[in-house]
Amino acid sequence: MLNLDHVAVTYSNGVTALAPTSLAFVPGQFTVLIGASGAGKSTLLRCLNGLVRPTDGDVSDSAGSIFASARALRQHRCRTGMIFQQHHLIGRLTALQNVLMGRLSAHGFFRSLFPLPRAEREFGLTTLDRVGLLERALDRADQLSGGQQQRVGIARAMAQRPGIVLADEPVASLDPASAERVLSDLHRICREDSITAIVSLHQVDFARRFADRIIGLAKGRVVFDGRPGQFGGAVFDEIYQSEPPDLAEAAE
Repeated sequence: MLNLDHVAVTYSNGVTALAPTSLAFVPGQFTVLIGASGAGKSTLLRCLNGLVRPTDGDVSDSAGSIFASARALRQHRCRTGMIFQQHHLIGRLTALQNVLMGRLSAHGFFRSLFPLPRAEREFGLTTLDRVGLLERALDRADQLSGGQQQRVGIARAMAQRPGIVLADEPVASLDPASAERVLSDLHRICREDSITAIVSLHQVDFARRFADRIIGLAKGRVVFDGRPGQFGGAVFDEIYQSEPPDLAEAAE
């Protein structure tokens, strides 16, 4: 279980990015965060991974507060895969080498200075195969398309063997066909491995198709929390008051 307990974030410039928010994320559930730019989606995700420390409140997992100590935060991050809008791959390295970056946290510092064991490399290849890129394993990352690079990013996150995956606008820069493939792969793997996924999106149509639960944010506040079938026109208008989402269709 991953919980936000009255978490609020106010930045040094006085801007409140997230009003006091309490949420509990059910293990194995695929949750989508929906909201216009600046609604607080990225801040919420970064709190869940400890990249942003809340001004007030706390974030906890099954082991307790993730901020209890540096060790607690490190262990939480080892259990949490992160997928970014920009894939953050190292272009000169192969797809496999990038995926194996996800295994470094499982080894001590000195061990990570040397090539990883054969079993780890085989696991990396299996992970690439799950996103349909086994044949590109030895290609440089900068030779792959944008959609393929993001799928390598998914494989890298899964190489951690995470219990939780956080994805911040993972398809924002992709064309519709590539976005469909990336989300389908992510959704399938999380289902197969019973991984808790929390994904921020702008595309309401994707949210309705893939989510078990949709959380809508507006101006740093949760204004909707429910099943995709409950996401109606009034909620849509509240979330996207003056800024329609990309690729979203008006609510029924």
